[in-house]
Amino acid sequence: MKPINISKKFTKFSKQWHPHQIAVVDDMQVILAKLKGEFVWHSHEDEDELFQVVKGTLYMQFRNGTEVVREGEIIVVPKGVEHNPCTKNDEEVHVLLFEKLSTAHTGNVVDEKTQTHYPKI
Repeated sequence: MKPINISKKFTKFSKQWHPHQIAVVDDMQVILAKLKGEFVWHSHEDEDELFQVVKGTLYMQFRNGTEVVREGEIIVVPKGVEHNPCTKNDEEVHVLLFEKLSTAHTGNVVDEKTQTHYPKI
């Protein structure tokens, strides 16, 4: 029951596409991640995902178009919707994610970027 300084938490890691857990709320987790470049097309069959852009601009690709998510904005990706987060112009984007503890990093897709353990910071 102490405040969490998100900016300070982002200084504790540098790897991109490696989520870090900062809190748990019931069966949900709050995650920080640094993103740069292209991720991997995937979906989550049973879980929604909420992305909040803390720094930079996120481009959330969907099969029918791309949504631009700017600093201070959120986007919710509904369960079952294929998506691919990415960044442009060599920009590193900082995001906060809110998702179920059971959510697999890349859904049913296994890729070199897939993470199975989220360090707690």
